[in-house]
Amino acid sequence: MAYDKHSPERDANLDPITREPGAHPVGTGVGAAAGGMAAGAAVGTVAGPVGSVVGAAVGAVLGGLAGKGIAEAIDPTVEDDYWRANYRARHYVDAAETYDDYGPAYRYGVERYAHAEGRSYDEVEPELSHDWGAARGGSRLDWERASPATRDAWSRLDANR
Repeated sequence: MAYDKHSPERDANLDPITREPGAHPVGTGVGAAAGGMAAGAAVGTVAGPVGSVVGAAVGAVLGGLAGKGIAEAIDPTVEDDYWRANYRARHYVDAAETYDDYGPAYRYGVERYAHAEGRSYDEVEPELSHDWGAARGGSRLDWERASPATRDAWSRLDANR
């Protein structure tokens, strides 16, 4: 199904199965994985291997709910609209470049912030740098030029948290 830029279906983040608004499968999945690992490790140290499995299952459920909560709090459409309207005023923007160059960097910061589980930008920057080539889409910016925009998007979300 094709969506136009401001489709009510896209903006509502409809669950692909239930059609309920507010679906964030990536946020839920990331939270589930992290929660499962943490709980499994904690329970496993006390209850042994069987406790690790049970702890991982319980942790996955709780972590999934936490990951969904973080992803729910971020509206990528609002963030994209904000950066589209304000990117030109940023000190790092080159007048010869367009939002098509900077937009992917802002979106990258928003997406990765939602899944960083409380880690700081500086903690995840090496991962961001490594993965930028796959995430950049049509942007002409290399990581050195994209990273200030990614950090800006990250910092905006962190300040509003």
